[in-house]
Amino acid sequence: MALAVVRDLREHWAPASAEELERFETDVLSGFVLARASAGLADGTIRGDVGHLEQIRTWFGRPLWDMEPADADAYFGKVLRNSPSGTRLARSQALTTYFLFLELRHKVELHRMTGRVIECPIGEMNRPRGAKDAQLRVPPTEPEVGTLFRLGRRAGHLPQVRPYRQELHRLQADVPGRPAGQ
Repeated sequence: MALAVVRDLREHWAPASAEELERFETDVLSGFVLARASAGLADGTIRGDVGHLEQIRTWFGRPLWDMEPADADAYFGKVLRNSPSGTRLARSQALTTYFLFLELRHKVELHRMTGRVIECPIGEMNRPRGAKDAQLRVPPTEPEVGTLFRLGRRAGHLPQVRPYRQELHRLQADVPGRPAGQ
């Protein structure tokens, strides 16, 4: 086995120009959209994620890969402080997912172009807390079912409503702590 001289290639690479970084940022966002689409996400979900990222990018004024935890603290702690918790959670999730994408697909290239090692600015210390309230659908009570059928009879819609009566009773029986028919 022979020895070889190893040199640091960073000496030979010029930093990327602002124009190159701008084109690369656009390409990365396009790749993010394609990756999310290939994962089977709905167009509306992808549009929402991209919208959140664009809003953060507009506030930040630089590519998102330049964000530090202090920047995320300022954004989520000051800018979005009075926003609904669902907005904060959606934005933090979009940003976290974007950084995961960057780390998995573009970490080496970004390091070469910018000299930065990609790391998500949202960690356990500054991750927005809470959860969106789950909207549980509880089956209607027997009096509510009766009201539905009375109104259906008056309006002449009973044939469209009748098939659901058996399903409503089955759902009521499945609710823990609620006897069937109540």
